[in-house]
Amino acid sequence: MIAPAKPELVTVNIDGREVAVPKGTNVIEAARQAGVDVPHFCYHSKLSVVGNCRMCLVEMGLPTVDPATKAPVMDPATGKQKINWIPRPQIGCATNATPGLHIRTQTPQVKDCREGVMEFLLINHPLDCPICDQAGECKLQEQSTGYGRGYSRFIEQKNVKPKRTLLGPRVMLDDERCILCSRCIRFSNEIAKDDVLGFIDRGSYSTLACYPGKKLENNYSLNTVDICPVGALTSTDFRFKMRVWFLKQTNSLDTESSVGANTVVWSREGAIYRITPRQNDGVNDTWMADSGRELYKQVAAADRLAAAKVSGADSTLDAAITAAGDLFKSSAGAVAVVGSGRSSVEEQFLTRKLATVLQAPVSLVSRVGKGDGILVSADRNPNVRGALVTGLINALPAPKLTDLAVAIDAGKVRTVVAVGEDLAAAGLTAAQLAKIAIVYLGTHANTTSAAARIVLPSLTVFEKNGTLVNQQFRLQKFQQAVPAAIGTTDDLVILSRLVAAAGGPTLPVDLTALWKVLAAEVSALGPMSFASLPETGLLLDATPWAALPFIEGESLHYQPSSAKATEGRPA
Repeated sequence: MIAPAKPELVTVNIDGREVAVPKGTNVIEAARQAGVDVPHFCYHSKLSVVGNCRMCLVEMGLPTVDPATKAPVMDPATGKQKINWIPRPQIGCATNATPGLHIRTQTPQVKDCREGVMEFLLINHPLDCPICDQAGECKLQEQSTGYGRGYSRFIEQKNVKPKRTLLGPRVMLDDERCILCSRCIRFSNEIAKDDVLGFIDRGSYSTLACYPGKKLENNYSLNTVDICPVGALTSTDFRFKMRVWFLKQTNSLDTESSVGANTVVWSREGAIYRITPRQNDGVNDTWMADSGRELYKQVAAADRLAAAKVSGADSTLDAAITAAGDLFKSSAGAVAVVGSGRSSVEEQFLTRKLATVLQAPVSLVSRVGKGDGILVSADRNPNVRGALVTGLINALPAPKLTDLAVAIDAGKVRTVVAVGEDLAAAGLTAAQLAKIAIVYLGTHANTTSAAARIVLPSLTVFEKNGTLVNQQFRLQKFQQAVPAAIGTTDDLVILSRLVAAAGGPTLPVDLTALWKVLAAEVSALGPMSFASLPETGLLLDATPWAALPFIEGESLHYQPSSAKATEGRPA
């Protein structure tokens, strides 16, 4: 792991207290480090500064020096260097910390400025908080309560603007709520590289719109909803579904590719309502792809497997495990294991244990698409590197299960254990599936589950705990958001019982106990534990796999603005 260079620190004075911050730190961020809130709307730490809203006005001053000699000018009353205060308030978002900078955030002048800005913002803003989707997350509500006058002097008619305007398939606009902060415009231009949004008309009639003939339909459009400080932009999927204060938040990961964007799963009473990005400056800043937000729908999908099966008939888990053990014995020496790059590190470790007991060769299913150069990589498996770290595989997976197909045709393999993978989609023909007995662990029905002799329904990523290793070789954990669906069983329990049924040892399924075994046997993971793993993950030493030819275009083209995310990644 490469230690980041230590930044040069400068001392600034905020409300009479000296604070050391990295040179060039934005005044809003410097104040935040000092525990002082500077209200703002248009400013976002990951976007360019435009100074639209003026909410972050503060008083600023610099130590006075003699123009001729450059010697400090001292204040005889205090014995300290005199501070030359700028007559008018300045916006904090467009000012960076410099040595000796003095900032006042609580003076009567600053208070009057904040109240004035809030009054202008609320002049045409509709009073529809009770029905607004942003209620509970609205910065305008918070700032008006904390910094507004508490009453309105405006008695004229409010301007009427377009409502329920579809900017794209996933984003709806209520322009009466828009405060013209331009965050959505800057995100589309600077991060998504899709310069589709802009303002039309002038003054209080300004309106957000798409450029003629275009729509906000890129794969990152819902990030504009996340960063909208008011209820102007809302998600068509989440709109009017649930109040956010009723929802439980659970940290998770986007499993659609090897980037491993950090996410928050919002749920209530066992149902997931939305997924939003979680800040991790080393991986995804504060963004995620729209496609990853819909993954929660797999939990309650119509094709979800809900009961263990043996030879096509519903069965108990115990009977299915026993049948699998009998099958392993009858086909000893002719068993193969197909692992998954979508399994967790812990599941891959137990899969390796199963393959060792069965003396079975292991294949991994490759899943490749076109990377978008932002947060969806070419490798659509979230944990190929985890399979390398745990020793499940020693080389990168092939595009198709060609070697397994040859072994089946030659009669060398009569039983296949498929862990969460559709063998038909991975290249096996219907004739080849008919030649073998399949033990299938998975979440949803597919060609393999239909052809399997034994089906063991398992959990989605939202129903369990575990870890994944992303394309930076960063070990990251995800946590259970909702209870397991009826009829399903934790993958760790299934795999551990299969190992025992195959004649192997009884392995722990509790993550705390399992990680003790992991840390002892997998050198790259020792001596850490699941509980001690930081929420932002931990970079592993990728040296042993640096020479492997990872998928072209897989590297993280998107460079997080706070950390360039190159440390610990293979060259």
